[in-house]
Amino acid sequence: MFAKVDPAKLKLLAFTSERLTFDAGQELFHQGDAADAAYIVVDGSTEVIVDSPRGPLVVATLGKNALIGDIGILCDLPRTATIIAVSRVTTLKIAKDLFFQMLMDFPSMGIEVMRELAHRLEKTTADLREARSRITQ
Repeated sequence: MFAKVDPAKLKLLAFTSERLTFDAGQELFHQGDAADAAYIVVDGSTEVIVDSPRGPLVVATLGKNALIGDIGILCDLPRTATIIAVSRVTTLKIAKDLFFQMLMDFPSMGIEVMRELAHRLEKTTADLREARSRITQ
């Protein structure tokens, strides 16, 4: 996502974001929480967990370079999932205001965010199609 952003601007992002470390089993954030920031996974692995009628359901595993929490801040919605560290995880926490400023200042970053969201939507659609097919069989 940041490949086309000037290295000097990336340094600015690194200095203005907050570096956080989470131990295995620790929550980055919880489904339903207010969305105040996005996270970039610098190192480690996380699980994306959603509440379901049958209890918590792991829907994805995200690792290095993943952008997490962007949907909540882009859509101004509460968190759509709980994110839990599977291993020790290091992140850059980007405050909502800074994230929007970066999108405005670097249109190429905005395009990459849109591409990432489109890929996620395509995967979700494929998963739903597969689940629906299994149910009807």
